[in-house]
Amino acid sequence: MALPTAIFTAAQVRELDDYAIQKLGVAGYTLMKRAGEASLRALRSRWPTAHRIAIVCGGGNNGGDGYVLARFARAAGLTVTVLAAAPVESLRGDAQRAAEEFIASGGEVQPFTDDALGSSEVIVDALLGLGTRGQLRPAMQAVIESVNAARQPVFAIDLPSGLCADTGVPLGAAVRAEATITFVGLKSGLFVGDGPEYAGTLQFDDLEVTPPATPGFAPRLLRASESDIARALPRRRRASHKGSFGHVLVIGGGPGMPGAVRLAGESALRVGAGLVTVAVAPENVAAISAGCPELIVVGLDVSQFGELLTRADVVAIGPGLGRSAWAWEVLGVTVASGKPLVVDADALNILAEDPSLRADHWILTPHPGEAARLLGTETGTVQADRLGALDKLCRKYGGTVVLKGAGTLVGRDGDTPQLCERGNPGMASAGMGDVLTGVIAGILAQLGDPLAAARVGVLVHALAGDAAARGGERGLIARDVVGELRTWVNI
Repeated sequence: MALPTAIFTAAQVRELDDYAIQKLGVAGYTLMKRAGEASLRALRSRWPTAHRIAIVCGGGNNGGDGYVLARFARAAGLTVTVLAAAPVESLRGDAQRAAEEFIASGGEVQPFTDDALGSSEVIVDALLGLGTRGQLRPAMQAVIESVNAARQPVFAIDLPSGLCADTGVPLGAAVRAEATITFVGLKSGLFVGDGPEYAGTLQFDDLEVTPPATPGFAPRLLRASESDIARALPRRRRASHKGSFGHVLVIGGGPGMPGAVRLAGESALRVGAGLVTVAVAPENVAAISAGCPELIVVGLDVSQFGELLTRADVVAIGPGLGRSAWAWEVLGVTVASGKPLVVDADALNILAEDPSLRADHWILTPHPGEAARLLGTETGTVQADRLGALDKLCRKYGGTVVLKGAGTLVGRDGDTPQLCERGNPGMASAGMGDVLTGVIAGILAQLGDPLAAARVGVLVHALAGDAAARGGERGLIARDVVGELRTWVNI
């Protein structure tokens, strides 16, 4: 089943389970059997030649899913070893029934031992589910560490055990799965933080449960898709001219810093802005003009700055700006202009030192370190709860916020955030943020909608990065991504 767009919190998914049982009249054990059937289909699709599987079962309903899978797998002719990390006699409710039916069918349950994992071709993780909170107990951490050390591929049921279902942060230890099947609703922890690293390839089955259209089941997060680009950037009218697609002013390039602002300016052109002016320290004009003649490059004189701002439809500020008194003055005048803004790099660092500034007409694009400075906290705190950090940034600073990183998030106070799953580790190199600034500014000049421009711009940038990485992630540079941008704004 294809992954849906909507992503929910763990609490919402638990409520969906309750909704199916109490409102739709679906028995809890029926849901468990559906989960077992879906798990078997996914396992055999992923590892079609595997015959020997070890299923490690915990003491809750996730363990119950494992016992159901074990019964169905035996019936399908697989050799199944069930390893209980919690005694069978301690099980209750549907999990107890699942274990009893597995045993009644001729299956055997062994206490968990490291040695029993070695003969399997695939290990199934059915230890812990959505109810896991706080740091794991040492005994459970030891089981998870043994599973990770076994060197066989791991298939996780619903969620890699030990991973926080909301933040994607390991709770002391977490199973590293090669593939995960999740049920009923996508959980945010599979997409943010370290979630994708632990979940591996993600599969989904709704178990025939559809979320009702009520406020309580409004998604916590939405996944970006390529169709978003096609809707935002349709085919151009034949009679269009360069004035139809906006004039972007990029401000930065302080003394000795011509590269960042050139990347931003060229990227704005590559995504379709009609005109791009780059305002830089006077000594950088020649270098940028020679490297990209399509850019209008001017030396920035604050006394003549008003004219530049008047002509621009969108302003991007920050790449290579520096943090001098000159930079502070330029940022102040720019924010006061009321023009739609994309704020990045040094402009964000200046903003962090004067957090009284707030605007609805800007798009802020911090990486985790810049986000931490803006919030007066540590980078680790931001990464431990990226969705929470995004919410705080939106409330504190207004406008639209792009929290960059693996799984970039785009939000605005009052709107459902969007997640971009695309992109790759090769993009962790100098200048990538400058390219993104230009991409968002260039698309904003065409759309006029900051939230839509940020969402589409982040996805275009990530897809271009993936295209540029086809020859390998290591050694990928920002100019490689710039060269791929035009493809992705024309899909």
